[in-house]
Amino acid sequence: MPQLASVSPLDHGIAEPPPEISPACYRARHAAMQQRMHAAGLDWLVVYGDREHSANLAYLTGFDPRFEEALLLVAADGRMRLLVGNECLGYLPDAALGIEIELFQELSLPGQARDASRPLDRLLADVGIGPGQRVGCVGWKVFDGALIAGGALASELPAYLIDALRARCGAIDAVRNATGLFIDPADGLRLRCEPEQIVRFEYAAGITSAGVRAVVAALRPGVREDMLERMLDARGLPLSCHRMLSVGAKARRGLASPGAGRAQLGDSFTCAFGVSGALTCRAGAIAAGPADLPAGLAEFYPSFAANYFAVTRAWYQALAVGVPARSVFHAADGLRDPALFDFAVNPGHALHLDEWVHSAFTATSDVMLASGMVLQMDIIPVSRGPFCTANAEDGVVLADAALRAALAATAPACWERMQARRAWMQQALGITLHESVLPLADTTGWFAPYALAPDQALVW
Repeated sequence: MPQLASVSPLDHGIAEPPPEISPACYRARHAAMQQRMHAAGLDWLVVYGDREHSANLAYLTGFDPRFEEALLLVAADGRMRLLVGNECLGYLPDAALGIEIELFQELSLPGQARDASRPLDRLLADVGIGPGQRVGCVGWKVFDGALIAGGALASELPAYLIDALRARCGAIDAVRNATGLFIDPADGLRLRCEPEQIVRFEYAAGITSAGVRAVVAALRPGVREDMLERMLDARGLPLSCHRMLSVGAKARRGLASPGAGRAQLGDSFTCAFGVSGALTCRAGAIAAGPADLPAGLAEFYPSFAANYFAVTRAWYQALAVGVPARSVFHAADGLRDPALFDFAVNPGHALHLDEWVHSAFTATSDVMLASGMVLQMDIIPVSRGPFCTANAEDGVVLADAALRAALAATAPACWERMQARRAWMQQALGITLHESVLPLADTTGWFAPYALAPDQALVW
């Protein structure tokens, strides 16, 4: 049963920055993409990216547009042309990838010059998009529910682009949503991470977990949110979401950015920090124990926090390569006390350059968890009693024997850290992981509900 014990998380520090993804790795991704295109009967892929939604584009090119939008046109024979706006002409992918570049100024910000580009229709015709061809559009969503019409024909890409593509191809149904090739929770290309990518994500998790741990250690009555936020140092990595940090009543708005609010004894707090490849979140009470909490909450919160830990432990312990995602959902939900809290969203999801790729963690999912998946424990409890907070989000990667051997051979320091975390989670926290589950952060599984007693964590 959950109980408080004197436990501090591991502290490996932040690793040396790993190498960038190699051209060879990108070429392997391009080859896999071409195979998917052929299987889907597509002549072209049009991959769209903007400042917030650039993960699919960056997965293929290492390029994430700054300030503006970008389009990658991919032919079935492997030819690629990247369309960029004015400012990104000075910020382009590695030339070794062999991607053609063209300026298309309508991707630029409003008011900038539009006098040095070809019209879109002429540009599409020049690359070879024309009548009778099938085009797959890649954005960041798939529309497989009943809330909007269109199904596979629906796209979140700009209407002017979809209209131009359909005009070129001569049929509405020739242009379809192909985002699932990259983000499908069962077999999307980005749901299978290579050792190179895993090492970079483990580095990212070291950054986010160190930052959030520093914030929790510095929480005390009187400290201001914006002073704490300075501890969330991204080390130059792009943010995958804005920094979130709130205390007191503002913590009800968990997505809020830090401001000038000051912590008070008995407040709730929440803090989340995400960079490309990782997110760490912690939430709890600014207290040393129940005696510091307001009347009513002092009786409720110990059970709330303990049940939250039990549910997260069940989630981690249910993970394994080859397990259906619904089994993980039911393992966690089966221990949730419905009198205490509900899940705010799915209790987990796939993680990549973007914080949320897709989620297979539903009650009825048939998706089988597979080697190479990077998964985020995302159990956000919504209290059924007095308002209070608890959160202990971190990520893991699933790895079969072959991937584990590859990581041990190519990234021994990273491998040893992951093995140390596995042992610590079992010995210190009472969380036993399947051999295929590799924790990415030193804080994985660690939940100290009372910020003024950070060495008192829940264990089993």
